[in-house]
Amino acid sequence: MRWLIIILLGPVFAQAQAPNILWIVCEDISPTLSMYGDSTAKTPHLDQLAAESVVYEQAYAAVGVCGPSRSSIITGMYPTSIGSMHMRTGKDITAWGQQTYRERIDAVDVAGDSLRDYAVVPPAEVKCFPEYLRKAGYYCTNNQKTDYQFAAPVTAWDENSAKAHWRNRPEGKPFFAVFNTNLTHESKLWKHADKPLTVEPEAVPVPPYLPDNAVSRKDIARHYSNIELMDAWVGKLLDELRADGLYDNTIIFFYSDHGGPLPRQKREAYDAGLRVPFMVKMPGQQPGRSTRMISFVDLAPTLLSLAGVAPPAYMEGQAFLGAYEAKPRTYIMGTGDRFDEYTDRVRVIRTKRWLYVKNFFPEKKKYKDVAYRKNIPMMRNMLDLANRAETPKLNAVQQSWFESKSEEELYDCQNDPFQINDLAKNPLFVDSLRYMQALLLEQFGQSPDLGQLPEATLIEMMWPDSKQPKAKKAICQQIKGKITLSSPTQGASIAYLVSDRADMEPRLNSGWQVYDSPLKVGREEKLKPGRYLYVLVERLGYGRSEIGVWQIK
Repeated sequence: MRWLIIILLGPVFAQAQAPNILWIVCEDISPTLSMYGDSTAKTPHLDQLAAESVVYEQAYAAVGVCGPSRSSIITGMYPTSIGSMHMRTGKDITAWGQQTYRERIDAVDVAGDSLRDYAVVPPAEVKCFPEYLRKAGYYCTNNQKTDYQFAAPVTAWDENSAKAHWRNRPEGKPFFAVFNTNLTHESKLWKHADKPLTVEPEAVPVPPYLPDNAVSRKDIARHYSNIELMDAWVGKLLDELRADGLYDNTIIFFYSDHGGPLPRQKREAYDAGLRVPFMVKMPGQQPGRSTRMISFVDLAPTLLSLAGVAPPAYMEGQAFLGAYEAKPRTYIMGTGDRFDEYTDRVRVIRTKRWLYVKNFFPEKKKYKDVAYRKNIPMMRNMLDLANRAETPKLNAVQQSWFESKSEEELYDCQNDPFQINDLAKNPLFVDSLRYMQALLLEQFGQSPDLGQLPEATLIEMMWPDSKQPKAKKAICQQIKGKITLSSPTQGASIAYLVSDRADMEPRLNSGWQVYDSPLKVGREEKLKPGRYLYVLVERLGYGRSEIGVWQIK
């Protein structure tokens, strides 16, 4: 099919009511799909969706790993601006974000201080963007992954569980529904070892930075086979949308949370770690391709823009669709800090042609010795080949990943798509190097970089005396038929629900409404006098308040 190159300059459709929006999110894949020129995996469902969508060629995660990346998506902020750049800070035990904290994790910061589990505490004004959609009348569901580096507040989602679905919304409400799948996650390279390969190892492409041997080919074939499993899952989800008569009038996004799962992909700040497949199908929009640069910080303001909600001024992202579309970007920023037990600090600037890498610890190796990734057979094989006492069995390109970094790297992505030919010290490219250096300084001038702080110092700022701050209980006032809710907690988000019982134990995974303005007694059936109002206060990174209970008069 011949693709039409299009430029999106403003709202491309209008409809009488707020549009339904569906996000289909997979994990750990680069643009290794047919619509990007790689037909190794057979993906008929994604192929059909792409034929009806705008396929974005320049979409990038903020970080090449899930937790920091997802924090940027849900807030519209760079992880380095809100302190969520370190992977991982705490562990979500359930999809709703119930957390437990240990005194220590197996990591130290740049100053050599031991670290503890913690929840990131963003600035007070920062919210999860679905909260704004809920206030605008949307029914918001997440099925099921959160992984935001802080617990998901009850104000973020109407439903947040493995059962969350647009089908559960009240009649007449528009929906924003997120469905996540981990079928392509890094861990499935070994956890799917018992599943048949649907892609032959002999047929897979091997990137030049990986050894071309039987071990590599089997893992790569496993990954492409996982992509085929993911495509079948996408097909079932889209069939549900069609069965409900919603396919033609729903905005559909498909993307991966960051780049591929293989060695020198995940956790890296090169294209293999940051560049993702990304497509959007919109009613009334002509399919095609776009070279507009997109950062994951742009997703939150774009979703609000599509819903007709003005993005809040604090968001660092820029809407690329809808009523509040901004000017196209000229570059994106990517970052890399602590990955599990391995501490580092890398900043990158990517234009449409160039990739500039600033390494703040050039004495470290490019390879990050993270224990988790050693579950991948290919990773163990590469380490064995790289560490042999005799002549290494890796070629120069592959071996360079296990060598010390330089302070700066520069790659011509048009002529070097795998970023293996560093031009930073080539005098022919000094002007390009200086231009990219200037862009990084410009970015530093626009947003703070909390990665400059030792992580232990950052934790103490967020959790004074190593204690998680806690939201203060809500204040409820009823005057002349109006109920006003407030909290002394700066940046508080308030949730409420109504019951006939004074002794109910509310669940945290559904039923809570977002408080936006005074409640009018008697206006709705649920707000009748004599019923009970349950109120909970949230702030990102804080412990939840005690639940207050008041009887409506």
